[in-house]
Amino acid sequence: MSPREIFALRDHLGAELKGRTLSDAQTSVSLTDILSQTVLGGRLRELSGRCVLLRLSDQLRSGLAMIELDGIARRMLLCPPDLNPAHLDAVIADAGIDAVVTDEPDRWANTGFALIVTAHVPLQATAPVKTERATEWLMLTSGTSGVPKIAGHTLEALTGAIVAEGPARGPAPVWATFYDIRRYGGLQIFLRAFLSGGSMVLSDPHEALADHVARLNARGVSHISGTPSHWRKLLMSGSAAQFAPGYVRLSGEIADQAVLDGLKAAFPNASVGHAYASTEAGVGFAVNDGLEGFPADYLGNRNGVEMKVVDGSLRIRSTRTAHAYIGRNAAALTDADGFVDSGDIVELRGDRYYFVGRRGGIINIGGLKVHPEEIEAVINRHPDVRMSRAKSRRSPITGGIVVADVILADGSDPARAKEIRDQILDQCRAQLASHKVPAVIRFVEALDVTPAGKLARTDA
Repeated sequence: MSPREIFALRDHLGAELKGRTLSDAQTSVSLTDILSQTVLGGRLRELSGRCVLLRLSDQLRSGLAMIELDGIARRMLLCPPDLNPAHLDAVIADAGIDAVVTDEPDRWANTGFALIVTAHVPLQATAPVKTERATEWLMLTSGTSGVPKIAGHTLEALTGAIVAEGPARGPAPVWATFYDIRRYGGLQIFLRAFLSGGSMVLSDPHEALADHVARLNARGVSHISGTPSHWRKLLMSGSAAQFAPGYVRLSGEIADQAVLDGLKAAFPNASVGHAYASTEAGVGFAVNDGLEGFPADYLGNRNGVEMKVVDGSLRIRSTRTAHAYIGRNAAALTDADGFVDSGDIVELRGDRYYFVGRRGGIINIGGLKVHPEEIEAVINRHPDVRMSRAKSRRSPITGGIVVADVILADGSDPARAKEIRDQILDQCRAQLASHKVPAVIRFVEALDVTPAGKLARTDA
């Protein structure tokens, strides 16, 4: 295979589309000019064929480094900002890292790496380079307290769903996401921006939500994605009234009917839908009918993605999945038939499957297993509720009880707290088994969200 036939990001960045940008809260970079510029200080050639760790403090430099390195490095590991420093050495060893791209070179001065490249903004002029090889993209899984697993992808797999949808119609979109682009959900939007001929506006974890929304408006964002927790926070903030995207997508957590309905009410002219994807399984499918769950006929082979349910768990096989876990003692990524076990538990009700929770997220209530997401979905249907979190608490009598922390929607009268609590409990008793009904409901002002945008879950 000749270098010209290898698929790389730079091949989608030409001068024919003017005005495309990648921006954060401080800087805007022209994507039409980037092929003749460098964030790596002109040292890209030194990274040819290397296994590179991208350990940068901001998304902008991370994204620019991805563009330069793809097709040049042998593999690159995207390091999210929330990686526990105690796990970094293990991750480096498992990935076979022999070079580091950083914006804090002093921290790496005595680490034994012979090649440390500093990423600089503003960019410097450089001669354009040609793609040399298919770079392996390494991504860390989230949701574990131990050393995260490393999933290996090709760019072809990462962009499989995007290519299948074909080019965007109409004006060039301006994309944004609440995700970090060094996580799978954010990377998908980053890649969509390039392949759709559009621009992208990056998030900033230190930016106030109202300021973020103002920046999205100023940049003309038309397409935006995030987890249901991201969107609930936006709906609670009151900032949604200042924003009018045309395309709203949810992924990363269960999208219950309450949040879908809330977004449709907030953005009546937008296309609101939810997508299923994971770091290992890749992009599975999108649901655009406004309903939670997905039609049962999605199972089987659909658009090149095969899905089945085994012991209640959704399993996926496609060319979009990661090809392996990477590391010295890495487990098999797929079963003997090539299916990825997602660990997401689904339940068939009529002609539709509904997500009920993660296999690893079950809580124990008096010896019975309970998915907290199932309880939250019922609580969230109450019109005065914006967001909830169910968890277990030890009980000397039953061994465990359900405790629910609830955020009330804007405009809810605090004087009605007892009435609302009673209504929530009545709703739970009518729709849940008795051991799933919360013994305690606490009204709170906020709920923690992880850096990956998911509701933080800890047992009390």
